[in-house]
Amino acid sequence: MGGSPPVKALRQVFSRLLAGLLSLLFVSFVTFLVGELAPGDAAMARAGDKATPEAIQRIRVEMGLDRPWPERYVRFVADAARGDFGRSYQGTREPVADIVARALPLTAKVATLAILLAAAVGIVLGTLAAVYEHRFVDRAALSLSTLGVTVPNFVLIPILQYVFALQLDYLPLDYDPRLPAPEIYYLVLPVVVMAARPMAMLARLTRASMIETLQQEFVKLATAKGVPKWRLYTVHALRNAILPVVTAVGSSFGILLTGSFITETAFSIPGLGREAINAIQRRDTPVLLAIVLVTGALFILVNLIVDAVTPLLDPRVRESQL
Repeated sequence: MGGSPPVKALRQVFSRLLAGLLSLLFVSFVTFLVGELAPGDAAMARAGDKATPEAIQRIRVEMGLDRPWPERYVRFVADAARGDFGRSYQGTREPVADIVARALPLTAKVATLAILLAAAVGIVLGTLAAVYEHRFVDRAALSLSTLGVTVPNFVLIPILQYVFALQLDYLPLDYDPRLPAPEIYYLVLPVVVMAARPMAMLARLTRASMIETLQQEFVKLATAKGVPKWRLYTVHALRNAILPVVTAVGSSFGILLTGSFITETAFSIPGLGREAINAIQRRDTPVLLAIVLVTGALFILVNLIVDAVTPLLDPRVRESQL
């Protein structure tokens, strides 16, 4: 009645893509509408405080801001569907696609390094906390993960900058595009800041999943058979407990790609986050809308990849889909 497994899988992918597309349209519409409702516009920001009303109106006509906002939004969406995000309202009016293409690789690099660090440390801490439940290691891991969840980035950033950049002089205060030293030297602090929250969340999730798995009958049977502890914890227990953690890793990676605004601005990283903040300050709507669409599409893509990988990790999910 419901069709063959491949047909079901294609339907699921299509429905996810359709839902993602509708979400992107909604988010872009809300972003555009908020910009329209805010006082002032890009023409006033470009003209300056001392410009006359006539000069502002002339710039507004030149930028196409004199047309009704529904018309401008529909035109932007139609052009964006073809990969054309228009031109920036400010400066040299550079093509928005060039701005995104220049900023995206660095944002993706920082987010990738952050999620790798968060996953490695979080899974190890969570596993150790579960193995040594109610002991010192468990309490220490829970305390560290609690700090990671509760301390916001805008508090953690100045603390790390003060300690490692100003006091110890081990790391640079911010990113230098000229790269007089290896790039990783400038990315250590931003990566640690961005990894703190997902690392804490993954540690707690791994701990909870491992504790539940260690109580299962197959683990007790493996223990009775004399399976070495390292193999029991890594091959038997962790392999079965890792599924919700993998899903959380995918979601956290998508959030890191879309939520790096504060970190990139604080460390002067020329990525999508800082470009979005600059676009908000300059009322550069095409740049802001393009960043919203690109980061939203990346978030959807990452979650689709996680959904595709999950059946490969857990045969139970694969069998349920079949």
